[in-house]
Amino acid sequence: MRPPAWPRSPTREAVNPLREFVRGAAGQLAAAGVASPEPDAIELAAHVLGTDAREVRRALVVGMPLPPGFAERFGDLVEERARRIPLQHLTGRAYFRRLTLAVGPGVFIPRPETEIVAGLAIEAAQAAGVAEPIVVDLCTGSGAIALAVADELPTAQVYAVEVSDLAHAWARRNLETLALAVELRLGDATTAFDELVGLVDVVVSNPPYIPVGQVPVDAEVAQHDPHLALFGGSGDGLAIPRAIVSRAATLLRPGGVLVMEHADTQGAALLRTLGGSGLWLDPEDHRDLTARPRAIRARRADARGAAGPGAG
Repeated sequence: MRPPAWPRSPTREAVNPLREFVRGAAGQLAAAGVASPEPDAIELAAHVLGTDAREVRRALVVGMPLPPGFAERFGDLVEERARRIPLQHLTGRAYFRRLTLAVGPGVFIPRPETEIVAGLAIEAAQAAGVAEPIVVDLCTGSGAIALAVADELPTAQVYAVEVSDLAHAWARRNLETLALAVELRLGDATTAFDELVGLVDVVVSNPPYIPVGQVPVDAEVAQHDPHLALFGGSGDGLAIPRAIVSRAATLLRPGGVLVMEHADTQGAALLRTLGGSGLWLDPEDHRDLTARPRAIRARRADARGAAGPGAG
């Protein structure tokens, strides 16, 4: 049975029916605990109308004729979103930097904070001092980071690996749709790319890092994101991130750069791991747009504990 909600038909005297639909939907989503009710309502309207959020926002001011069946389809989607089904599962798309990615059940939905991680990797590749920097994305998921690197730095040689066959299928779909130059593989990030050992300029990763046993706060994450992409394999969530650090140390050339996302409480522990190994120089933690610690960055030392050529 459908929950009590806003009317599926605007009032007869409504000058802008779309505005009334979006306003009512936003109220229903807010009551259901959705964190961004108005943007989500606008995105759902854009999906039904076959346009984008910018056009819907314009139509909220100047009006727009609504196609037959809009009310029913929009209302059904709003009710699904109110049940905390992820917005991106309903629309089939997620936005990441300059890209629109296909996503759905079985793949981790890329988050805005990860755009910062991709940006750090792109900056490191640009500063590598070589014409065709080699960039490796470990735990690629939907392919978001690898594809962003290939999009914004076309001269890079980009490699990506994902262990989940479902997520790998989504990454393959995005790779084929966007027609970007990424070599994508299905496999274990902690053993991948033996042929690149000692040659890589940048390793970037958004690995699973939620502590085992911890229940994610957001219902969308807890109920719909694949657990393989969430949990870091230990009580502190750092078993898999530390394994990624170890693989990065093997893959990177001296002076090569590691960029890795982490939870906002894990930065200090990871910096201790990097600083105590003798394999890394200048480890530092970077904050995201909400000022939370989000990504470590460090340079690979050579056998003497110094950075190699092209470091920066």
